[in-house]
Amino acid sequence: MADQGSGGSRLPLALPPASQGCSSGGGGGGSSAGGSGHPSHPRNLQGLLQMAITAGSDEPDPPPEPMSEERRQWLQEAMSAACRGQREEVEQMKNCLRVLSQPTPASAGEAELAVDQQEREGALELLADLCENMDNAADFCQLSGMHLLVGRYLEAGPAGLRWRAAQLIGTCSQNVAAIQEQVLGLGALRKLLRLLDRDPCDSVRVKALFAISCLVREQEAGLLQFLRLDGFSVLMRAMQQQVQKLKVKSAFLLQNLLVGHPEHKGTLCSMGMVQQLVALVRTEHPFHEHVLGALCSLVTDFPQGVRECREPELGLEELLRHRCQLLQQHEEYQEELEFCEKLLQTCFSSPTDDSMDR
Repeated sequence: MADQGSGGSRLPLALPPASQGCSSGGGGGGSSAGGSGHPSHPRNLQGLLQMAITAGSDEPDPPPEPMSEERRQWLQEAMSAACRGQREEVEQMKNCLRVLSQPTPASAGEAELAVDQQEREGALELLADLCENMDNAADFCQLSGMHLLVGRYLEAGPAGLRWRAAQLIGTCSQNVAAIQEQVLGLGALRKLLRLLDRDPCDSVRVKALFAISCLVREQEAGLLQFLRLDGFSVLMRAMQQQVQKLKVKSAFLLQNLLVGHPEHKGTLCSMGMVQQLVALVRTEHPFHEHVLGALCSLVTDFPQGVRECREPELGLEELLRHRCQLLQQHEEYQEELEFCEKLLQTCFSSPTDDSMDR
């Protein structure tokens, strides 16, 4: 695939070799048995066609029916169209990057600046749609798109460009280790945490949190950076905001991190996270299950968390019993009810503090 100023090799993603052939439009080598007894993955269109033709031929009885010429031609045309579509999408990404790479008009009037921003926002939205496909996300990074996003758009310009840039970073980074590593290497996590903590636009903060989640969940290097940058404090402050989406997504991310990394429970307890979560349980909102789930994670196999939940001034036992009464007749709140019952069992039906420490 042609590279637009990246100066490097194709980003190493764990993708089937066939998709590389479509992405680059090239041929590549055929198949080899490799002595393993298992057929290798096809490396080009002809190999894929051959695999389709011979599928099921390992069964001796009955023998497979030969593919008709009409069927063979249809399959070849379908695969050729898929490869053409991939090449066309790469060209679309290049066009978007040309728009985003242009300097902002220096002496433009208000109307011209509005049109310019609209074009840039449209380019970012199209890129976000295209990069839902992992092949396209890899090509976007190879085309130096991520450098442009982090360096120019993430913390500068109108809010409409900032939140779209954060959304695109998250979209590209989801579940793709190679892209996550590139984004982390560009220093994006520090900028995203600043946006979450300080940006005046709620949409920017929500999208920044989305991108942060994509960089730290199931990503050890991302979590280490998150800890070094005091990410838990930023997350706790986000839960204190009046923006409901921030509260929901922050509580969900906290719950996920606690389940995957229980070694950080002590840090969170020392920050006052138990008190913060109990305060959220007392407020009216539709995401109690995430808050209660995070609280359950903090007390599971962790006596310090249990002791803090038992502090009389929190009034947690009475609060949980009251919520259980409210929820028992509502099947749609079953998960929240289970969390309440688990907290009551763990914190208020277990041995005393002294026996827990022995």
